[in-house]
Amino acid sequence: MLAQRLPSILPPLSPKELLEVSMIASVAGELADGRLTDRRPFRAPHHSASMAALVGGGLRARPGEASLAHHGVLFLDELPEFSPQTLDALRQPLETGECVIARANHRIAYPARIQLVAAMNPCRCGMAGEPGHRCQRGERCRTEYQARISGPLLDRIDLRIEVPAVTAGDLIRPGRSESSAAVAARVARARTIQQERFQEMGVFDVATNAQCSPSLIERLAAPDAAGLALLGDASEKLGFSARAYHRVLKVARTLADLEGSDKVGRIHVAEAISYRMSADRMAQAA
Repeated sequence: MLAQRLPSILPPLSPKELLEVSMIASVAGELADGRLTDRRPFRAPHHSASMAALVGGGLRARPGEASLAHHGVLFLDELPEFSPQTLDALRQPLETGECVIARANHRIAYPARIQLVAAMNPCRCGMAGEPGHRCQRGERCRTEYQARISGPLLDRIDLRIEVPAVTAGDLIRPGRSESSAAVAARVARARTIQQERFQEMGVFDVATNAQCSPSLIERLAAPDAAGLALLGDASEKLGFSARAYHRVLKVARTLADLEGSDKVGRIHVAEAISYRMSADRMAQAA
């Protein structure tokens, strides 16, 4: 449900983005009656989807779900149930923003700049860590299930949140929450801040912090002294790759933008680091 609501807090498609999304849908034969919408795409393929269905392919090399989610959200439910080869095929699109399909007689590239959102149970039985539940296979059930997701793919996922089970009390007496409209307004302000920053720097081919090159994000997200020290310690203790290091900077810069802060402080770096860590690794680091 959370993943399905995500497009509602994202800014509407710009005219250029709308054209790109419409062209991909047209090539795939999914432009119903020629109707266009400025709502960002949301694609949720079943975990039985093949590699060609996810990243594109077939006899005529049609775009896959990743390209059909261009400028939108690609949601993969029950993530470990996808075949490992299919999941690893997403590594290049997540890095470059396009799916390249090469055949003996032709080569084609479809854009695939997406927000990947995935959900999974902690183990195959789905109850690992739940109070009062004991899995018959023990810790092996969780480790084997989570091992179906490769390290390089996991390294490309910036935010990892453990969501506890919803209790009956939560359903009966739901608490007051922030509306989607309020969240969307905050996201829009942060996007405007980023676009104005890029324009002032003369960078016109980048629209969000996520699209920044490593050298550019190092300039835009240079933390204060306390934040830099924290990031250095965390990188050493947790074994961050170069990719993880720069992705933490991107998330920290975005958190500062959402807060309306010009500087990236220690609190932003700490929050960004926490999103890359599971509860087990956080306990070890502490």
